[in-house]
Amino acid sequence: MGLSIGSAELGSLTGLISGAGRAVADVAGAFTPNAEASAARAATARSSALAQFAAEFQPRRTWFDALIDGVNRIPRPAMALGTIGLFGWAMADPIGFAARMQGVALIPEPMWWLMGAIVGFYFGARELSAARSRSGITPEVVEAAAASIERIEGIAWRSGEVERGGVGVPSNALTPGVAAAPDPELDLDAVSSVNPELGAFLLRVRG
Repeated sequence: MGLSIGSAELGSLTGLISGAGRAVADVAGAFTPNAEASAARAATARSSALAQFAAEFQPRRTWFDALIDGVNRIPRPAMALGTIGLFGWAMADPIGFAARMQGVALIPEPMWWLMGAIVGFYFGARELSAARSRSGITPEVVEAAAASIERIEGIAWRSGEVERGGVGVPSNALTPGVAAAPDPELDLDAVSSVNPELGAFLLRVRG
């Protein structure tokens, strides 16, 4: 009988201690948030926000979206392949390439700035003002470019590479009843003074 009374008293004491512990936890929870419960609430809030965003931003692609995506993908490969194509053009037709490149000297400086901005936008390069500064276009530059094109195309026509009537071909070259064009060697010297590489190439071809 005494043993049973002791067990009852022990159970009451244990329940009292447990109740006191729960009471302390409840009181502490009023001042300090429960970390596990806070994490669960935060996870629920994030899941709800992501679900809302997913519902709002469902892809609705049309043929116009596909077209614009294709257009946006063209500039980078076009500029890269176009630059490589210039090397091929220079090797396949050095005279025509040299004549067309003379026109590069006539491009105004603001257009070089614009081209630098476009290339920098598509390729991520940082263009500096000092790096893209170019001398202004003067009448002397225009005259020199026109003279260079005339000499180069005159040599090409006499070599049979340009049909008669092309831009820059001397009007008196190989015309019946008219004196022949100047000595090709003089034109070769003029080309060499403008473009030494092209002059060396023409010298090897003629040799």
